[in-house]
Amino acid sequence: MAPTSEYAARLRTAALYVTRPRVAVLEAVDGHPHADTDTILVAVQERIPGVSRQTVYSALHALTVAGLIRRIQPAGLVARYESRVGDDHHHLVCRACGSITDVDRAVGRSDCLATPQEDFLVERAEVVYWGLCPACSAPE
Repeated sequence: MAPTSEYAARLRTAALYVTRPRVAVLEAVDGHPHADTDTILVAVQERIPGVSRQTVYSALHALTVAGLIRRIQPAGLVARYESRVGDDHHHLVCRACGSITDVDRAVGRSDCLATPQEDFLVERAEVVYWGLCPACSAPE
């Protein structure tokens, strides 16, 4: 986990005020990749007892808009947050337990990644692979 001063620097670089809740939310997202809001709320409340749910939601929103964290929401799941931003990585989602794992983006031309409309400028592709993680697919 990065020192608090590094989180403060990230906030300043994004032109955001440095507040204890924002720093705590960044720490929580770094420490709990792909966590939902409830998990992040608990982690923040451990650092800042009494912080409100709305304060955490507001921090998540501000950090997402600023590009410091990324909100993902695979179909049928609650929103999750991650601090891996700035690349077009993809996700593996387990249909059984709901775990989410990062995978590097697919490289090269693939039919599922190419747009059929050549004059459409693609800025980002989000690919989600669904299946069973090793723990859920292991025979009992």
